Amino acid sequence: MATFIRFIPHLIGLLPLALLIGDALGNRLTANPIQYLTQRTGWFALALLLATLACTPLNRWLGWKIVMRWRKPLGLYSFGYAGLHLAIFAMLDYGLDVTLIAQAILEKRYIIAGFLAFLLLVPLAITSTTGWQRRLKHWWRRLHRLVYVAAALAVAHYLWLSKDPRPALVAGGLLAILLLARFPARQSWQRMVKWRYERTERQTGTRR
Repeated sequence: MATFIRFIPHLIGLLPLALLIGDALGNRLTANPIQYLTQRTGWFALALLLATLACTPLNRWLGWKIVMRWRKPLGLYSFGYAGLHLAIFAMLDYGLDVTLIAQAILEKRYIIAGFLAFLLLVPLAITSTTGWQRRLKHWWRRLHRLVYVAAALAVAHYLWLSKDPRPALVAGGLLAILLLARFPARQSWQRMVKWRYERTERQTGTRR
């Protein structure tokens, strides 16, 4: 059971890739496969980034300690899909034409937001190892707070490029909830949950 739990984040991270491969093999990439792959990899990157940010609140509010071991693999999978998203954009959509890519980055705000989000994720992926955590010490935690900015930029990127803003707004609302869940108010929630649990235990013991 413990081994299966340890592999859960990898199953979550590899599932989108399996879906993409299944779509390709099943000829389900739509009439515009490049656009389809670009959108899907971008969405998977954002979804996994939000899942990464959800680990700490789930641990602090609900006591799910196991999910803290999932943050690193989920974050790296998110970075992987973001890199794939960028590669499809640069190689397949723009044919690695540096002039066209630079022009698109400068002219389209959703590309600016997405590119900045990816750049912020690069140092976080590089320094995700235990060795870097030891080298950077307290600076490591401060550096990895950039993930909040990267997530906000990713949501803005998704919102600005979407014809239907509702999925992006849902992602933005979820991000806001995850950020608010990090405030000290969670301690009051934990005390309330503990108090209700103890009261239930006392009532159950009284009935017995």
